[in-house]
Amino acid sequence: MSPILIWGAGAIGGSLGAAFLRAGHEVAFVDSDASHVAAIREGGLRIEGPLWTGTLRAPAMTPAEVEGRFDRVFLCVKALHTRGAVAQLAPHLAPGGYVVSAQNGLNELEIAEAVGADRTVGCFVNFGADYLSPGVVHLSGRGAVVVGELDGADSPRLGAILALMRTFDNRATATDNIWGYLWGKMVYGALLFATALTDDSIADVLDDRAARPVLERLGREVGAVAAAQGHRTEGFDGFDPAAFRPGAAQGDLDRSFADMVAHNRRSAKTHSGIWRDLAVRKRKTEAEAQLGPIVAAGERA
Repeated sequence: MSPILIWGAGAIGGSLGAAFLRAGHEVAFVDSDASHVAAIREGGLRIEGPLWTGTLRAPAMTPAEVEGRFDRVFLCVKALHTRGAVAQLAPHLAPGGYVVSAQNGLNELEIAEAVGADRTVGCFVNFGADYLSPGVVHLSGRGAVVVGELDGADSPRLGAILALMRTFDNRATATDNIWGYLWGKMVYGALLFATALTDDSIADVLDDRAARPVLERLGREVGAVAAAQGHRTEGFDGFDPAAFRPGAAQGDLDRSFADMVAHNRRSAKTHSGIWRDLAVRKRKTEAEAQLGPIVAAGERA
């Protein structure tokens, strides 16, 4: 088989690619940040954090430098870059090859539109990681890792992808309801966007009684849109998206917030990637790309 192509070597892609390398797989990185690519070429990709620290060597290239075709592509770019990245990688997807969307959001919809639903595999990730500087990624904590075919079917390739993901986290699972996980995280993700409006930590905002009413309404709105699409949302890492479904009891909602606060107080990742985009990297966030599909789905309903 061709090397595993990691398209987007930042927080998610760098962490996954490093794990695949440690497990003995051949990996190649692609990233649009020329300085990041140069650093990986020169000194390798360095992973730092409480889980493990080390430097791994692998080929790295910019999108314009990619040659050949690949059977397995893990797309790990920010949601707002999905359309452009898929257009660049599509000519390099081998016949019978597939794209795994290891991203945040509902990007599988855009990928499937470009390369076909039969060549798109859903992926849900909730581990903590951040891009620190060229060639360096911080892996701060474990979290749910789930893969699934878009139509809920079982397949040999799903088993192979699961085996790969278990080299990253041995608790990784496969599901016949990947859309339930993705929509469940849309509820949680909307709350994270709200926490990024202040410099307080995720846990402190979620625990703030003054902020709670608007956070509840925000979560319930996304939960209502998910329900209108007919999706059964799935819980993860102590978060219960069912608490935000239409008609859910206030007690369920209170418990969900308490669980989120407890989980985030244990995590070394104190702030969201959205906050880092605003406060540290001074760049456009994924707000439109991640939240836009919720608005569009709500309008259709």
